[in-house]
Amino acid sequence: METTLMAAWLNDAFAAFDTTILGALHALAECGGFALTPLFEAVSFVGEKGACFFALAIVLMAFRRTRRAGAVMFVAICLGALATNIVLKDLIARPRPFESSALFLDWWRFTGAAPEDGFSFPSGHMTAASAAMVALMLACRNWKAVLGGSLVMLGMGAARCYLVAHYPSDVLAGFLVGALAAVVAWLLVSRALRWRGERRVAPRRRARVPERRRR
Repeated sequence: METTLMAAWLNDAFAAFDTTILGALHALAECGGFALTPLFEAVSFVGEKGACFFALAIVLMAFRRTRRAGAVMFVAICLGALATNIVLKDLIARPRPFESSALFLDWWRFTGAAPEDGFSFPSGHMTAASAAMVALMLACRNWKAVLGGSLVMLGMGAARCYLVAHYPSDVLAGFLVGALAAVVAWLLVSRALRWRGERRVAPRRRARVPERRRR
């Protein structure tokens, strides 16, 4: 597989960072045997195509109290998927770790993880998780959303690296893309709701103005 200039630069620039973290997770795999692989595969499944996060957003939109949070989450996931899966992955075309290094291939085989296709940068799973959870944090703004969202993102990032499906730099990029998508979604939804509220209030104000009596 021919490597693009951008993919080659990423491999060189983040070589120490990626190898250190993947090595630590491989050591964890050696200590735990195969016990952790099903767990991380289950966590990874949650982020597959962003389907579970989309479902959560739809459920939240079904209730008036959480409709705003669900709308922000839904738009954020869509924006993140567009940026990552449609634009960046094919543009950068970075091969997955087990496709570009014999060492990472051995580590991937050791975990017994299922093979995955497609390019590696950024992580689509992490983009979806970050977009959904940061959107939830922005919409709810309480410690429960921050704690829960942080744990979900941390678990997703660890799972993708443990399974050697992504470099840690792929996960970091996915987090940044998803977080940016969440901020844009929050601004768009907030503006849309504000505009909708202004449209509703305006006719009421006009209706309250008494008509002038004819002389």
